[in-house]
Amino acid sequence: MASVRQVQVTFDCADPERVARFWCEVLGYVVPQPPPGFEDWDAFNSALPPERQGSAFACVDPSGAGPRLFFQRVPEGKVVKNRVHLDVRVGLGLVGDERLAALEAEGDRLTALGAKRVELLRADGFNESCLVMQDVEGNEFCLD
Repeated sequence: MASVRQVQVTFDCADPERVARFWCEVLGYVVPQPPPGFEDWDAFNSALPPERQGSAFACVDPSGAGPRLFFQRVPEGKVVKNRVHLDVRVGLGLVGDERLAALEAEGDRLTALGAKRVELLRADGFNESCLVMQDVEGNEFCLD
């Protein structure tokens, strides 16, 4: 039997730091400390070869409970729907109008940070309502 391992979620993107900082705001995550010997991430980045500068960034759950998010620069742009996405759980335990109000409030907050609202999926008797969004580079995620 396999043992439980830590999970890191990796995003391919054009601007790793921009996308990472967006997700820090969404989830209350923080940028980890730079590697030993570097005062800050700018100093670390400057020490890299030019072609590697700005190629990756990360953010972590300050409580240690959630997975590390890693963002890596790739040359190609996003062209199709994500096969995997994050669900940001803002409406847990809420139903009906109370749930919709929580989804809308968080959707408004994230839109102000650069997210895009895609579609509100209303409760259908099987699934509760959720709000489909896109991050600053078009990666889909749900507020549920």
